[in-house]
Amino acid sequence: MKALVFCVLLAAAAFPAGEPAGFKLWKASQLQAMQKQLASKMNASKVATESLGAYGNHTFMLAHRQGNGEAELHERQNDIFVIESGAANLVVGGIVVNPKTTAPGEIRGPSIKGGENKPLLAGDIVHIPAGVPHQMLVPSQVTYFVVKIAK
Repeated sequence: MKALVFCVLLAAAAFPAGEPAGFKLWKASQLQAMQKQLASKMNASKVATESLGAYGNHTFMLAHRQGNGEAELHERQNDIFVIESGAANLVVGGIVVNPKTTAPGEIRGPSIKGGENKPLLAGDIVHIPAGVPHQMLVPSQVTYFVVKIAK
């Protein structure tokens, strides 16, 4: 019996209760509540974002747009978008018109020349590799979960 109690205590010490380091779960109800808050935090460009955390070479955020975004090119980051609600048209590829470096590895411009238009709806998932120009065109509103992964 003492051996059984010892084994149970040893197992409990080896496998502590709780979440592992770095684990994070975003429940749908939490994201929906954040979406409502973001709509009231629009900046002059009609976008609001909420950082959800950084984990090594990747970060998470929630973004809400009620207007078109700038053309973007991330030299060292891949983007993954999960469309939560609303709709947008993603222009991808081509070249950034009048490109300007706005931060290290970040290029922005007013539009994209020669890109392809990809309609996005709730539930769609997009992967944009580093170095690929992209621009979100928003007819009404869109909210999306963003994962940025450094190369």
